[in-house]
Amino acid sequence: MLEARALVKDFGGLRAVDRVSLSVAEGTITGLIGPNGAGKTTLFNMLAGALKPTAGSITFQGRRIDGRPPYAIFRTGLARTFQIPRPFAEMTVLENVMLVPMGQSGERFWNNWLRRGTVRAEERATRDRARETLAFVGLERLAGDYAKNLSGGQQKLLEIARALMADPQLILLDEPGAGVNPTLLGSIMDKLQDIHERGVTFLIIEHNMDLIAALCDPVLVMAQGSLLMVGSPDAVRSDPRVLEAYLGGAPA
Repeated sequence: MLEARALVKDFGGLRAVDRVSLSVAEGTITGLIGPNGAGKTTLFNMLAGALKPTAGSITFQGRRIDGRPPYAIFRTGLARTFQIPRPFAEMTVLENVMLVPMGQSGERFWNNWLRRGTVRAEERATRDRARETLAFVGLERLAGDYAKNLSGGQQKLLEIARALMADPQLILLDEPGAGVNPTLLGSIMDKLQDIHERGVTFLIIEHNMDLIAALCDPVLVMAQGSLLMVGSPDAVRSDPRVLEAYLGGAPA
């Protein structure tokens, strides 16, 4: 589904990603791990279009997407979330989710006078679907709350809900477990599994090895800007190179 070939990203004299080639198969939950500074987020930003590769290529569903802007990549069916959630803080949870669908008639201001019936009908349909999505991720009771008042874990769920409103084929998740309490983390893991069973493919950056072991196969390991290995969670946990680079040389 997603393939990167010999990706390079240089920032001046620093090479953050060094000729990384990887693939994400349709129907998988693929994990991406590595120590801080390994280049994981830089890689994600290139896959999602936030950064242009210095060299290399990215294909999604057989089409080149490297160098395209994020909104264009988003429209192909590839969505992403962020390690630090980025909701519209002064809008409600429901409004945040309703913003996502593209091509709404109400986005053209003249339609609010010339095609009022169409705009109202689309908005009702979008609102109903947004409420269903919030119910699916467990945020329905908070629909009227301002996004800024959500906890960190709830904002992660809101990010997932917004991604789902785009009907993505692949979601890039950047540390969904970071800063989340254990109870809410369990809920997030359950929701990710449910979404996967609906046919959505995932590529997940995560430091929580329990989450990786429970959800991901295969697991990609990065270190110092390069791809170190690809394998099952058990193989990754026991590989000496990973123990040295990622786990400090101690067994997981």
